[in-house]
Amino acid sequence: MPGSLSSLLWLTLGAFAIGTEGFMIAGLLPHLARDLDVTVPAIGHLVTAFSLAYAIGAPTIAMLTAGLERRRLLAIAMAGFSIANLLAALAPSYAELLIARLLLALAAASFMPAASGYAAALGGPERRGRALSTVTNGLTLAIIAGVPLGVLVGESFGWRATFLSVAGLATLSLLGILVGMPSQPPVSTAGLGERLALAKRPDMMAILATSVLTVSATFTLYTYLGVFLAGVAGIRPQGLALVLFGFGVASAAGTRLGGTAADHWGADYAVIVGGGLTVLAYLVLSLGAALEPARAMRVKLPAILLWGLASWGLMTAQQARLVALGPALAAVSLSLNSSATYLGSATRRGHWRAGHRPWRSGSARLGGGGVRRGRAAVGAGQRQRLPTPRLRRWISAGAASSGRRA
Repeated sequence: MPGSLSSLLWLTLGAFAIGTEGFMIAGLLPHLARDLDVTVPAIGHLVTAFSLAYAIGAPTIAMLTAGLERRRLLAIAMAGFSIANLLAALAPSYAELLIARLLLALAAASFMPAASGYAAALGGPERRGRALSTVTNGLTLAIIAGVPLGVLVGESFGWRATFLSVAGLATLSLLGILVGMPSQPPVSTAGLGERLALAKRPDMMAILATSVLTVSATFTLYTYLGVFLAGVAGIRPQGLALVLFGFGVASAAGTRLGGTAADHWGADYAVIVGGGLTVLAYLVLSLGAALEPARAMRVKLPAILLWGLASWGLMTAQQARLVALGPALAAVSLSLNSSATYLGSATRRGHWRAGHRPWRSGSARLGGGGVRRGRAAVGAGQRQRLPTPRLRRWISAGAASSGRRA
């Protein structure tokens, strides 16, 4: 229906703004650290703080706002997200930027579960997966276009301009929500006890555990993919940009395929297939680290594309599984899944610290596995490929920080 399509597009734009703000900060770490006079690891805490605030805020806000009309809730959340971006752009110090990021997390935690719930109700049981995938595609489109554009704006006009740009996107989404979306009544009349009981159900816990593990694995590797590929394949920034673009396109396609598969064959089947393909991609990436740099990318690139396709398809099918558990409590279910998702995202820094020592003792490691580097020969008659100077400086900063913590 035309009305349904326009409504989902405004929600997709809101998700695009949230995804752009959430992902682009990784590319702005050196600029933020230099401008605010703090270390790169300290700026990295902005990412962790966002994830933890989202994880705690999503289920809490969902329970407190379950009786609120859906369009009003979406408008309030997107207005808050726009204002928080303005505060981030004007932040004079690290402390103020941290506060703005916490506000951004709470606004995003209010919007995303409500947007998914709105889409699920609008699509109906027969089109639930496709409706959910439309909203989730806002996040994958942020990986494809929003993050590169955000980094480009930051390089050209400063990191503050990126937050101003996201505030503009959020304002446009807000206007669309107010003008172009029909009202939708509260999705739940259940009491607090029933909502809390839902979170304790074994089937719910199993789904949430799957979300935590999937997202933790995905973002652990994605955050440091450039470092990993530079170490084992000698890839340069231009090549990395193409790889990340391909990953984003595959993720967008996987999101849509995951929703369609959930509608046609069932969400459980879609999750099993997506999980199996994701594990296969990780195995290929790990085993490919033992290859010569010249051959490594021939194996790793298809694995990276498969990883994006399968992992994001799995995430969309996860949402469909949750709504199917109890449509009347979809808002609470989806908020718990969002919480689990960002909890998994927050763990990625710990995984990297535990398993990685950047280029120490001539090794490059990811998750505990390593490939010899340094002065050792890469292969018979091969020339060693080292990271670019900018990447080496970034890695050295992380190594120095690790040494201080040790």
